[in-house]
Amino acid sequence: MTADDERIIPVIMCGGSGTRLWPLSRESLPKQFIELVGDRSTFQETVVRVREPSLFATPLVIANDQQRFTVAEQLQRIGCQAQIALEPMARDSAPAVAVATLLALERDASAVVLILAADHVIRGVDAFVDSIRRAVPHARSGFIMTLGIRPTRPATEYGYIKPGKGLGADAFAVDAFVEKPDAATAARCLAEGYLWNSGNFLYRADIMAQELEKFAPETIAAARAAIAGMKTDLGFLRLDPSAFERAPKKSIDQAVMERTARAGVVPASFDWCDVGTWTSVWETSERTDPDGNVTRGAIELVETTNSLVFGDGVLAAAVGLDDAIVVATPDAVLVASKEHAHRVKSLVDEMRRRNRSQASEHLRVHRPWGWFQRVDHGPRFQVKRIVIKPGSSLSLQKHFHRAEHWVVVHGTAEVTVGAQTRLVQENESVYVPMGVVHRLRNPGRIDLEIIEVQVGSYTGEDDIVRLEDPYKR
Repeated sequence: MTADDERIIPVIMCGGSGTRLWPLSRESLPKQFIELVGDRSTFQETVVRVREPSLFATPLVIANDQQRFTVAEQLQRIGCQAQIALEPMARDSAPAVAVATLLALERDASAVVLILAADHVIRGVDAFVDSIRRAVPHARSGFIMTLGIRPTRPATEYGYIKPGKGLGADAFAVDAFVEKPDAATAARCLAEGYLWNSGNFLYRADIMAQELEKFAPETIAAARAAIAGMKTDLGFLRLDPSAFERAPKKSIDQAVMERTARAGVVPASFDWCDVGTWTSVWETSERTDPDGNVTRGAIELVETTNSLVFGDGVLAAAVGLDDAIVVATPDAVLVASKEHAHRVKSLVDEMRRRNRSQASEHLRVHRPWGWFQRVDHGPRFQVKRIVIKPGSSLSLQKHFHRAEHWVVVHGTAEVTVGAQTRLVQENESVYVPMGVVHRLRNPGRIDLEIIEVQVGSYTGEDDIVRLEDPYKR
């Protein structure tokens, strides 16, 4: 990006664990990377939305360190590139915005930045782009612009914006921000012409930096130090952990937007939804039958209406339900009323207190080389299904407490056991003794699928000693 490049720098915020959409969304693979609505994840849809090269520069993605390979893989699937900066720990949106602002200033001293959440569903890309174009002149003149959605109902799950004096060309100064209201306040906001706060912001990077210095000096100082100590690793920008940790946990709304005199808003009319609960997923999805149901996967319904029923790898059946949520996965089932779907987060918090692994971890665990899924386990054994992408390999490793048996069921494996390396075809097996150095690689052009049987006194994932790792874990 050159100094005279007037294109907008999109910044896509990928933080958040999406616990209200448990059990499909968990910390190990949160909602923004799941195909909740349509054939692409909301993260992928967000990237595609800002792909117009005449208006948008290369995006910057702010992601959790644990999701770095998921981000890279999802970008690769849609043929898009991005600069990816990794947060070493969660610090809410203000530190992420501060990092994005400073990185944008490194690209261009006059950069205009667009902050986007990765978990929103937007229909009507042309209307979205039109809203951005209408906001750009006001952002260039020094306002921190938001996109305000014209509300269709008195929603209590969204924040509101009160438009103030006109800025010209269908834009307004912001008189007030309203946190998520109760039902009575939401009804009043709707009647008085308030807008939903979409959480999208457009601003000049130098202006946001000034406002952060004024209202959140500790935040921008921590961000500046985190960038100064930043390292590049496999193409990712790793922020310095000790510096970033000093940033207070605070949202950008609390840190700047609710305090600045520069806040502006452009009313937008595109179809927008922050898919924060299963009820909102139902509301924004196309009905799959005349009874008002939204279904996915293997489903059987009898006298069930206006419900969301998902079967993720298992059969989900419902009889006589109305306004219900049923989400079945191989290791957990959620049943809730749509009215109380927002309380799923409290359920997940309670499961965490009880140390239930299902609260945060999926049965299928994604790795940069592919994924594995536990099939069965007992006191001295574990069975896994392992899929390795073409050209990828696991680390060179060994285990102190278990031996492993591998059976190739699809593709061809290049297997290293000790000093010997050989090819193993479908329906052939390999034995890896306890303590022996070994590695699996997929030299082919199709996925390699392995059934692994572990036997030993301990089969936990932390019994891995990596000697060489192409992913630098």
